[in-house]
Formats: sequence, C-alpha cells, structure tokens
Amino acid sequence: MKVILFGATGMVGQGVLRECLLDASVERVLVVGRSPTGQQHAKLREVLHKDFTDFSAIESDLAGYDACFFCLGVSSVGMDAERYRHLTYDVTMAAANTLVRLNPGIVFTYVTGRSTDSTEQGPVRWARVKGKTENDLLKLPFKAAYMFRPAGIQPLHGVRSKTGWVNAIYVVAAPLLSYLARTSPKFMTTSEQLGRAMIKVARDGYPKPVLESEDINAV
Repeated sequence: MKVILFGATGMVGQGVLRECLLDASVERVLVVGRSPTGQQHAKLREVLHKDFTDFSAIESDLAGYDACFFCLGVSSVGMDAERYRHLTYDVTMAAANTLVRLNPGIVFTYVTGRSTDSTEQGPVRWARVKGKTENDLLKLPFKAAYMFRPAGIQPLHGVRSKTGWVNAIYVVAAPLLSYLARTSPKFMTTSEQLGRAMIKVARDGYPKPVLESEDINAV
C-alpha cells in the first residue's frame, strides 16, 4: 500500500507516520507538508508545499497512491470563524478533490474529533464545520472514505504536540491517560492505536464510514 500523509508534524500525524514506517504492508509514504519532519527512512519521501488550497504545482507527485491519511487540524479556540473554516474545510476539500481526481481508487481517511456535528445545525461552531467537512468528503467518489473521531489521545513513543503547554499537560497526566486508554475506550485511545487502526481500515475496509474512539480501539 502506497500512502500520502498530510499533517505529519502534528501530534496525530507523528503517530500515524511512525506506524506507517513500521508496518510491512505500507510500501511507500509520501509526506506533504509546509515544513520537514526531520525523519529519514527508506520508504519515506517528503514534498514541501506552501499553498494548501492549490496543489497544481505538485500534482505529478500526488499520483499513484492507494490511501491518504489526512491528519491536518487546528484548534478553534481564539480563532476567527472564517479562518477556522478555511483551515478546516477549504484546505481539506482542496486536497481531497485533487487526490480523487488523480487517484480514482484511493481510500481517504480523515481525522476529525468526537462530537463532530453531522447535522451541521448544532450550536458548536467547530463541530458544524467538521460535520460539513465530513459530509462533503463522503460525497466524493473515493474508493472509500472514513472519518476517524478520536476523543482523547495519549501520545506514545516520543510523539509530541507542537504546543509547549499541551506537552506539559500530557507529561503530568501521563499515568491517568494510560489508565483511561486501558479502561475507557469510548474516551481515550493512543497515538499508536490510532495509526494502526487507520492503516488497517484503509487496507481492509470497515463496515461503517464513521469511527468513534471505541471503534478505533476495537479495530
């Protein structure tokens, strides 16, 4: 399986990249990002790109892939509504529309979050935007598309958030997160389990298009 990964420098993407490089069924990994990951591996290739609403300059690099793991995401806290919508919806759909045109048989896996609003009518802005993104991705003619909605994620194996205070919280809360990951699959998963589940679902399929935390942990 040849995969494209977006968001490899974020916490979720770091975990997914690690599992892709370890998994024997993943033959090649193309990371598309604005900054390098700093990693080197025989099956890893990176393409740096600045404009995530227009991929025309790198289309030749994006063809010939079986799966996309889209792990880009930003927090809505303190962000202007239009800016959040642009970074969440517009960027995702630009990548998705490009990939489905270049790779008609591709499987697209999108990381959203628990409480995403599929009705697009609820009171929470981020949940509505995520819901619209999910809904519109599911309308595209991919081979298959899966929406991953983890709740809490325990970072493992050196995976770190790019935000310093978030890392500090994870360090302090590590014992609790580890306990919850073992005992509360509805509310907690790990970066390792999330990455493995995304690979397995992209490779083997899944009975439904939306996976909550308990589904991710059960894969």
